[in-house]
Amino acid sequence: MLPGSGSDEVFIRSVFAGALAGVGVELVAPAPRRGADVVAGYRAALDAAGPGPVLVGGVSLGAHVAARWAAAAPRGRVAGLLLALPAWTGLPHAAPAAVAARRTAAQARRGGVAAAVAASAGAPSWLVAELGRAWAGYGAGLAPAFEAAAEEPAPSTAELAGLDVPVGVAALVDDPVHPLEVAQEWHAALPRSALVTTTLAAFGADPGALGRAAALAWLRAARSQGR
Repeated sequence: MLPGSGSDEVFIRSVFAGALAGVGVELVAPAPRRGADVVAGYRAALDAAGPGPVLVGGVSLGAHVAARWAAAAPRGRVAGLLLALPAWTGLPHAAPAAVAARRTAAQARRGGVAAAVAASAGAPSWLVAELGRAWAGYGAGLAPAFEAAAEEPAPSTAELAGLDVPVGVAALVDDPVHPLEVAQEWHAALPRSALVTTTLAAFGADPGALGRAAALAWLRAARSQGR
């Protein structure tokens, strides 16, 4: 499972560890490369996964990279996907998450990690604390990591349509940065998927709520016979 932009393996464990243990799947949460080659690092981690079939996925940017990697993987390599908080489809353009990533990168280039964290002070307290913890680990690599994320294409609808494996899509109904409409678009394009939602408040109180939503969606998709 791969983290979103500016996030890390610690957060991924808090999201997915309990949910995956509950379905008997071992969690592998690789640490991101802290810089411009963050996406290349994600792809390398996926390439290094077991011989398969493997369950892959992630949050936001991590979900984007995992889905595109799975779309290009040989048949039988991927058992399914857990895709949480997709932020856009295809090119990022002016998607809210891409705009936010560019803004954070600019803040970090002007004033370092501390300035970027300070600019997030209006966010919920749990989110500010999580950003401060994760972003500190990036140091000078924070700005280039966000810049890379803001330019990275998400899967196109055609790529999603080619993923004929069970896919669990998880979204928050009230997250302006990762709009529910994007998750709905992914769900509609995927031939064998389910969408389960939760709320920003539930996610803030327990990050595992997002992982459980993704795992539940995947189980529902696995029971389906396609749409």
